[in-house]
Amino acid sequence: MSVRERALEAAGRVRDPEMPMLTLADLGVLRGVDVERDADGGEAVVASITPTYTGCPALATMRDDLVHRLNDAGFARVRVRVVLDPPWSSDWISEHGRAALRAAGLSPPGPVRRPTGPLGLTLGPTRRAPACPRCGSAATRPISEFGATACKALYRCTGCLEPFEHVKEI
Repeated sequence: MSVRERALEAAGRVRDPEMPMLTLADLGVLRGVDVERDADGGEAVVASITPTYTGCPALATMRDDLVHRLNDAGFARVRVRVVLDPPWSSDWISEHGRAALRAAGLSPPGPVRRPTGPLGLTLGPTRRAPACPRCGSAATRPISEFGATACKALYRCTGCLEPFEHVKEI
């Protein structure tokens, strides 16, 4: 196994600090791992990540966790590069990640709507129709636009009456 493959395997096991049922790879935040030459000729592992949104408060923790995991895997020189273009999309969450969200009681995001043409200004809450991750009912209603984190909204199922968080489409 190459140095890059070993580093990618180690980085791929780092968990998201806000949704620990997901790895950064499952979430689509881990964009890649490369091995680059430093100015002194030594090799450094460079992990590239894209935060879920620009002000993501977990970014520093993600960076630290990647460095620690790669150091623990035997890589002495590690850098984390933040890549903002293209911006992260919830469409990047893997199928494994979506299944892990459902298993943890969170509703995974649906596909991101990509409108064409001019966009109208809307000041009301975003209309979503998430299914209940517990019973599968589509009869749900919003409670709050924000859950435990800004990237989740709080809903209640009118079928089983359980509250649940929905990961927003971004």
